[in-house]
Amino acid sequence: MTATGVPGHLTQGSATRGGVGESTLRPDGTLKVTGEFAYASDMWHEDMLWGHTLRSPHAHARIVSVDTGEALAQAGVYAVLTHDDLPAEVKNYGLEIQDTPALAHGRVRHHGEPVALVAADHPETARRAAAKIKVVYEELPLVTDEASATAPGAPLLHEGRDDHHAAHTPHPNIVHRQPIVHGDVAAGRARADVVVTGSYVFGMQDQAFLGPESGLAVPAEDGGVDLYVATQWLHADLRQIAPVLGLPEEKVRMTLSGVGGAFGGREDLSMQIHACLLALRTGKPVKMVYNRFESFFGHVHRHPAKLHYEHGATRDGKLTHLVCRIVLDGGAYASSSPAVVGNAASLGAGPYVIDNVEIETLALYTNNPPCGAMRGFGAVQACFAYEAQMDKLAAALGMDPVELRQLNAMEQGSVLPTGQSVDSPAPVAELLRRVKARPLPPERQWESAGGAADVRALPGGLSNTTHGEGVVRGVGYAVGIKNVGFSEGFDDYSTARVRLQVAGGEPVAVVHTAMAEVGQGGITVHAQIARTELGVSQVTIHPADTQVGSAGSTSASRQTYVTGGAVKHACEAVREKVLERGRAKLGTYHPAWATAELLLEGGKVVTDGGEVLASLAEVLGDEVVDLELEWRHRPTEPFDLRTGQGDGHVQYSFAAHRAVVEVDTELGLVKVVELACAQDVGKALNPLSVVGQIQGGSTQGLGVAVMEEIVVDPATAKVRNPSFTDYLIPTILDTPTIPVDILELADDHAPYGLRGVGEAPTLSSTPAVLAAIRAARRERGRRRVRGCRPGWSGCRGWSGAGSR
Repeated sequence: MTATGVPGHLTQGSATRGGVGESTLRPDGTLKVTGEFAYASDMWHEDMLWGHTLRSPHAHARIVSVDTGEALAQAGVYAVLTHDDLPAEVKNYGLEIQDTPALAHGRVRHHGEPVALVAADHPETARRAAAKIKVVYEELPLVTDEASATAPGAPLLHEGRDDHHAAHTPHPNIVHRQPIVHGDVAAGRARADVVVTGSYVFGMQDQAFLGPESGLAVPAEDGGVDLYVATQWLHADLRQIAPVLGLPEEKVRMTLSGVGGAFGGREDLSMQIHACLLALRTGKPVKMVYNRFESFFGHVHRHPAKLHYEHGATRDGKLTHLVCRIVLDGGAYASSSPAVVGNAASLGAGPYVIDNVEIETLALYTNNPPCGAMRGFGAVQACFAYEAQMDKLAAALGMDPVELRQLNAMEQGSVLPTGQSVDSPAPVAELLRRVKARPLPPERQWESAGGAADVRALPGGLSNTTHGEGVVRGVGYAVGIKNVGFSEGFDDYSTARVRLQVAGGEPVAVVHTAMAEVGQGGITVHAQIARTELGVSQVTIHPADTQVGSAGSTSASRQTYVTGGAVKHACEAVREKVLERGRAKLGTYHPAWATAELLLEGGKVVTDGGEVLASLAEVLGDEVVDLELEWRHRPTEPFDLRTGQGDGHVQYSFAAHRAVVEVDTELGLVKVVELACAQDVGKALNPLSVVGQIQGGSTQGLGVAVMEEIVVDPATAKVRNPSFTDYLIPTILDTPTIPVDILELADDHAPYGLRGVGEAPTLSSTPAVLAAIRAARRERGRRRVRGCRPGWSGCRGWSGAGSR
């Protein structure tokens, strides 16, 4: 209030800076690039113990006996726990199906399964004590593929299944099966002038996050425990942890610690239950940090897949039918395999209009490493296959592969094989046009001004294996479709608490959610939303914990949509409370309080015409507006288990890539020169972050195309390369220029019209790179690159993720 008791002069308001649509800097960015950011592995507590896990050396074996005596006798050891020491009747956990034992009991089902735990006063002491635990195993027959999983008399990996998927699967070793039936495939075949088939194999990919699994459990005076952990979904962890500890959820308090990447690998539990068990048993804080070797066994991976596709088309290129079968290897435990099956099936036809479709997708239980969520979530494997098919079909028809895709591209109003109509923009043809129209990078970039080859820019790089002899360029294209958010009737919601008050004479907003910031930039976007909706410059993001309602998982490209939607919803409610108080307090001073559309901008209440009616300090005084609200997107429904029909997804995202590669056709070495992407993002809330997400997703797709694969020995089901020495991921030297073309075609159903960004570029980047490699091979007239050894990273396009 002014000295006269009347609000300040009526002047034009100004928009608050740092809001939606701006490339604001990330508050954690500088700390991360300077090495000052505190990750979960950096946590410390006075009088802290260290936990270590003993893991199975076998993939399938009966546990005959466990002797912990020698380990317990070692100096510095405080506790050794096995399955028999679990404190509650609930022994298992799981995201969808509770089939994963906290510690193995009776038998182990995969290489590296946790068998026992040790807590000691030094990490090396804990490791050595674990090595002294004597476990006698009796090895059992292995289940490693569909044939061994479904053969008569095959070992059942989970006897007596009673989960809701079991009744709909033809064999107990099948986790879940989802058919999709649309139209009449027989009629489509009759119309087809050209039919192409292909069998494809997609290798097992690791999330390869740089921050290993880590957490700190601190026992509390009330008999509960406080857990500080790097995860993707605090409340899902809580739901699984508390029953195994025998505690009510309110006695397990969780706080997010610094996360060094996730990509789906932190959706499942790793060390959470183990650290809490040790802390509660010893009465001391217990820290657990996996080393890199252990990390490969401590989280799920991307499902390897075998895919068989048949496409038919008329002579002018119109698709007549699709028949496909996708078999995903889920490994020893279910994790999120049922949902991955749903995605692979419902998106298995790609972003194309096909009237007649039959798809069968299933996931197996095997003794291979457990597989679950990874960026792209089932749609990656399908995209790899259907895009290879589109190239094969284009060649059979003598058509340009981009024109064939555009001819059959879906658009707004198209109907998917699930019967769901696409009711928001689907600019598939336009995305392809944009990547194709982009100028190609100059030829022979590896030649210096003097004509000599710069080996750093050649396939093989600094290995100096070639000076340009036999190097051929290829160009390839691909486009993909990915769902956004949780699907198939899941109650996908998020919670946000927003507080607005005046501190030090300035309005300050505090945003509190349980969203896991895993590097996607969510905390940045939440501050931008609060500035936009509340018109304040100062926004504080409260640490994520379980003292606020669930925000759901940081996965499925959903957080900006769903938790961003919750923050927007809560801010709007706070704004209305503020305006109500303003009307009651100051409404008599100006008729606009009652007649105009009012906004909050620049710390002031303004009309939609820009008149300032009052400052927030005048309206609020010493009062605080504090609201916690849930927000949901429109509902989805389960797919029919016989036909696959149903409105299973809330939103779709689309991305297209053009890859330019150079291949040394003598040595089989590949260098990706450029990987251009065009993607519709609906609305770029933070354009710089959007570009970063697209470039990051594209790089992960490149990795699985040319170098990434977890190699599992088929004879033993053991992982052969659990280290960054042998599991290769792209470095800066492997990552090409990634120009990004962003479209902003609003989805009217989403907050600000936005569309989930993070996963779509991971789909189409892989098949684009492989298409370019195939094009380079054709350019030399060779069907095969000489000199490749099976599994060699330089030939991964033909082995780990290649067509047979």
